[in-house]
Amino acid sequence: MDKHIYLSSPHMGGEEMKYIQEAFDTNWVAPLGKNVEMFEKEMCSYIGRPYAVALSSGTAAIHLGLMCLGVKRDDIVFCSSFTFSGSCNPIAYIGAKPVFIDSDYKSFNMSPEALRKAYEKYPEPAAIVVVNLYGQPAEYDEIKAIAKEHNTPILEDSAESLGASYKGIQTGNFGDISIFSFNGNKIITTSGGGMLMCNDEATYKKIMFWATQAREPFPWYQHNEIGYNYRMSNICAGIGRGQLKVLSDRVAQKRKIHSIYLECFKDNPFIEIEREYEGAEPNFWLTFATLTKNCKATFMDIIQTLAAENVESRPAWKPMHLQPVFADCDFITQLDDKQKKETGYESVCEDIFSRGVCLPSDTKMTEEEVRAVAKIVNKAIYDKQSQR
Repeated sequence: MDKHIYLSSPHMGGEEMKYIQEAFDTNWVAPLGKNVEMFEKEMCSYIGRPYAVALSSGTAAIHLGLMCLGVKRDDIVFCSSFTFSGSCNPIAYIGAKPVFIDSDYKSFNMSPEALRKAYEKYPEPAAIVVVNLYGQPAEYDEIKAIAKEHNTPILEDSAESLGASYKGIQTGNFGDISIFSFNGNKIITTSGGGMLMCNDEATYKKIMFWATQAREPFPWYQHNEIGYNYRMSNICAGIGRGQLKVLSDRVAQKRKIHSIYLECFKDNPFIEIEREYEGAEPNFWLTFATLTKNCKATFMDIIQTLAAENVESRPAWKPMHLQPVFADCDFITQLDDKQKKETGYESVCEDIFSRGVCLPSDTKMTEEEVRAVAKIVNKAIYDKQSQR
């Protein structure tokens, strides 16, 4: 293709510079100011939660969120395995121990069945980190019911799911604490940044305190606790305010891209596009595809073929329990011995990873470009199928 097609790149809406210029004109370029305050209020209005703290990243939000949920060194924390490392690295920051939980085939998110198995082995985890993978909400009715049985708080990692909903409720409302990411590849961006959201003032104040170096209310700099330099800058928040104004358009475009892929691959029996399940309305941040078991093409065949045509794609997230850095951590699979034999894999997320590919889902793509990408993928698959 003549034009480089990105996986998911920043897409400015046009009003960002107004807020950035205001920050410059008023000399508020530090990690505080009107843009930060207003971005937090506007996110609260959109999500429907009363408190928000704008932070330097989604990972920072998870770190402070786990601390606020009372996670301490050597505690057990259940966490989705099929995710980006930012979901679980903060568990290690605290010195706690992640126990990774398998996915299910319906949502590709945390398996309620595997979560129940985890409690049989670890009856008292300090928290559960549930991820909304690629913008698809997890099955919160079941997961929250299980967590409630055991009195375990949930941290909802909505880094990829801003604008998605579950049973009519925006993601970001299902955890005791929820977080979002505004990294450059997300559905809206602040260049780099994140947001923590909660329902009570005490949590809000504690997060704000820790995020601003835990400075005590003295005339001098006094610190009784370790703090963090985690607040978002007024410049980045200005970008976020402008981006929020086009969020509904971005969600609509992501979903349109997904629908075009569905149409383009409907007659190809060797590739399956992730679909929304009953009750879920994903934002389809990335359109995720899996190759069927009898497909001769691999996900790397697809990625390399697209790269040769100037098109960016990428593999699925490699499950965290397979990562060398977490080799000593436990993992709870959904599959029994019979299912392992049938699938040829130890877990659902390993199976999905072995066949998964993220297709370009950039909101600046035209319909013709989406169809051109699909045509390349279809040809790559059929070319492989025709080989002896």
